[in-house]
Amino acid sequence: MAIDVIVALDFPSAKEVYSFLDKFDDEKPFVKIGMELFYAEGPEIVREIKKRGHKIFLDLKLHDIPNTIMKAMASLSKLDVDMCNLHASGGSEMMKWALKGLTRGDGTRPILIAVTQLTSTDDKMLKEELLINETMEKTVESYALNAKNSGLDGVVCSPLEAAKVHSACGKDFLTVTPGVRFAGCEKGDQKRVMTPAEAKKIGSDYIVVGRPITQADDPVAAYKLAKKEFLGE
Repeated sequence: MAIDVIVALDFPSAKEVYSFLDKFDDEKPFVKIGMELFYAEGPEIVREIKKRGHKIFLDLKLHDIPNTIMKAMASLSKLDVDMCNLHASGGSEMMKWALKGLTRGDGTRPILIAVTQLTSTDDKMLKEELLINETMEKTVESYALNAKNSGLDGVVCSPLEAAKVHSACGKDFLTVTPGVRFAGCEKGDQKRVMTPAEAKKIGSDYIVVGRPITQADDPVAAYKLAKKEFLGE
């Protein structure tokens, strides 16, 4: 099973993205394009970064009625991204229709994963605002099982829940884990976090690292440190 470090390109413009990527002379990091960048620059930013040789996780977290999601995924499948996602809370029917829309005529498709609970959500928010009385672990495990039974490839979860997801859904079911910080880094708006080395130990398949790399004094060195801690490289 492939494992990798995904760099979150949380920049407001293409100019800043290209300036950042140009620092990587001999590397082509797997990158994440999220809402901020995609909404600012549109599909062309995806095409250009793909031309540069990067794998892309298009992180738009879709969530709508099944028919709308199916049509949206059909559009995204034309962008030749490597991974995309939606919210597991949209339910099994929505996830199944998403898979149908994402699958091209020749049977190929990007990896499709479902967001369980955002890493900015804690148990207090889960109970008091989302009105979910189960624990975070139980909630994430249940969402992951729904995603697996709907035919998806994996889920987005905090590294704290990755082991539980693998236990419930099998080692081949992918866990993509944001909320990864180097030891001593500020958590920012993340609440359920872990270091790359810790994420490796508990079985994360992909870690997503943003500000600790993109805002580092030396982003290339920070990226290499993440790879060393997570991949042993």
